[in-house]
Amino acid sequence: MQTNLQQQTNLNTVTSQQNHKKKAKEFKHHVWSYIASIVLTALAFLAVGYNVIESPLVIGMFILLLAVVQVVFQLYIWMHMNEKGHEMPQMFILGGASIAIITVAALMLLIWW
Repeated sequence: MQTNLQQQTNLNTVTSQQNHKKKAKEFKHHVWSYIASIVLTALAFLAVGYNVIESPLVIGMFILLLAVVQVVFQLYIWMHMNEKGHEMPQMFILGGASIAIITVAALMLLIWW
């Protein structure tokens, strides 16, 4: 009985240490994601505020690219879409994004061609 209790205590200690390491790693990811989000936002403001890019089309594409990266950060870091059990929402989000991209591309083709 004593050995069984000691094994259970050792197992709880190992599990607790693993949880602590996981939380520390998750916190590190959150901090780097937050810093990257601030940098991306600052880049967008600087590009528009200082008129770094002359062409309105190119600046629009640049800001759109920054927005897409921000969305990926939001989904995978802050909303934990990379964890198990989120396969169905991922499928619907990617499916909706694919349909939106195809629709916009088709409309642009119709308008400008």
